[in-house]
Amino acid sequence: MAAPGRKSPFSFTYVFASFFGAAMIAGAFAWYNYKFSQYKFINLKETILYTQSHIFKPVDERYLVVVYSSHMGPIDKALKRLAARQKVLAIDCYQTRREPQGNVIYLRAGTNTLLKIIHRFHIQQVPSYFMLKKQNDKGLYKQESKVYLLEVQ
Repeated sequence: MAAPGRKSPFSFTYVFASFFGAAMIAGAFAWYNYKFSQYKFINLKETILYTQSHIFKPVDERYLVVVYSSHMGPIDKALKRLAARQKVLAIDCYQTRREPQGNVIYLRAGTNTLLKIIHRFHIQQVPSYFMLKKQNDKGLYKQESKVYLLEVQ
């Protein structure tokens, strides 16, 4: 029997408080998973990307990353439009060597690296683009936008 003045452990208040606490924890966990799975991270200092004849080393705070295939046709006009506002890293799936032009840095990567980038950022069609923002001095960049399909005219 319960002590006088003390409620039973199965009273409505105890059950409701336990349910409310569990719901708050589940909600916080779901919010955390949603926010940190929505945008991905990449370490550009550890990811080996090649320019014309060198390994790419990131220096800017933000990059607009374009994943495209030079085999599909010319993309220069669309890249110039994007490069007017931001430094562009153009990663070619077909791996053609090209010289940098203005704010556009043309990159190539090994097949495994290219597949990791495509998988990590959920790229389903090319040409696609998204924004990266620097997180720390160790080369970690965070995806700052959704992946958009680039319209080539």
